[in-house]
Amino acid sequence: MQNTRLNNLFDLLLERFGRWYNNPWRRMSVILLSWLFGFFLGTAIPTEAGQTAEWDLVGAGILLLLSELVSRFVYGRNRQPINAAVGVSRRSLLAEILNALKLGLTYSLFIEAFKLAS
Repeated sequence: MQNTRLNNLFDLLLERFGRWYNNPWRRMSVILLSWLFGFFLGTAIPTEAGQTAEWDLVGAGILLLLSELVSRFVYGRNRQPINAAVGVSRRSLLAEILNALKLGLTYSLFIEAFKLAS
């Protein structure tokens, strides 16, 4: 790309954003917020879809498809670069956020199923 002011500004913002999230506490707080948002979605989606009782199967299929796509993105081949100095694999922040969202959604759906069965 050309070296324009907008491109330089965007690169600078991405660099600062990346440095800001290298702090482990900030990284964990964003991942925890993503898990909690997934838990909220897991409670809200079945409630809204179940009111009309027409979108239950379609909603379940969409949630299953999204869950499998996130799993493929996060756990697919060549997605976990290994840090040679430490010897520990570290995923990108986006992959960790999506995985936490998926885990919160799945956990919430299990909780909803237990509530409905009792």
